[in-house]
Amino acid sequence: MGKSGIPRLVKTMITVAVILAACTLVFSQLPQGVFPTDLSRIGQGTPTLVVARDDNFVAGAEVMALINSIRAEYNDRVQFLAAHMGHPDGQAFAHHHGMQDGTVALFAGDGSRLATLHVPQTTDEIRRVLADADIHQTY
Repeated sequence: MGKSGIPRLVKTMITVAVILAACTLVFSQLPQGVFPTDLSRIGQGTPTLVVARDDNFVAGAEVMALINSIRAEYNDRVQFLAAHMGHPDGQAFAHHHGMQDGTVALFAGDGSRLATLHVPQTTDEIRRVLADADIHQTY
């Protein structure tokens, strides 16, 4: 027993439990789904949906969650990218296209911009833009 009267094994188990709980909390707060940031992929033949993301605001994270909820339905025909506004390339891209945190832009395979949504609130808004571009869900 240690000086406090609590056995060393119990102290170790409590420490491990606290560390595991902290790690679980941290990982649960990370964004779900990966959005590549290589904006040079636009115009390479595949339609591309780009979301502007600024870590200082929440709209972009909320829009990313919306996109992630329907992403699997379109993954084989659309690439999904993020313009991270904390990075010079993302900032320049967002500025050039008039985007701010949470703005979504759809680009054709040739790189021409087809549509822009300013902070969509529902998956139906995103689906409608994709359908208007003749990009439909895979069932």
